[in-house]
Amino acid sequence: MPGPDIAAQLTAAEALCARNGARLTALRREVLGLILCANAPLTAYQLLDQLKAMRKSAVPPTIYRALDFLSANRLIHRIERLNAFVSCAETGHDHQDAQFLICQQCGAVVEMEDHGVSAALARAAAARGFSPRRAIIELDGLCATCGRADTAPPPERP
Repeated sequence: MPGPDIAAQLTAAEALCARNGARLTALRREVLGLILCANAPLTAYQLLDQLKAMRKSAVPPTIYRALDFLSANRLIHRIERLNAFVSCAETGHDHQDAQFLICQQCGAVVEMEDHGVSAALARAAAARGFSPRRAIIELDGLCATCGRADTAPPPERP
């Protein structure tokens, strides 16, 4: 059972879909709930395995259709490098220009929307006569927690 924050996010997602003339079916809601509850990005097959606990008849097309819908309605993002999915940090923003910070140690993904980064990239592309359609940036590194642990001195030996 999702917690109150996740329940509120699912309710907001349902309202967003309704405003867009779409319907967040029970299946789509379940898949979104799985993504919202996850601590790290999930692949389609990881989602399918979890969904089978709720829906025994779930098959790959089931999950892919739900993921396509959730992505089209700006509720989730696909992390290209990981071929996995995360919830959208803020619904309603443009998914054409997004930045993701991916921790190589713990696997956490943070969505970032820095318009300065997008503008700089667009200027650099325009200077070369290139017209970008979308710019998804996936930056690998260490999150703050793992970075602190990585630079911490080793424990003293007795």
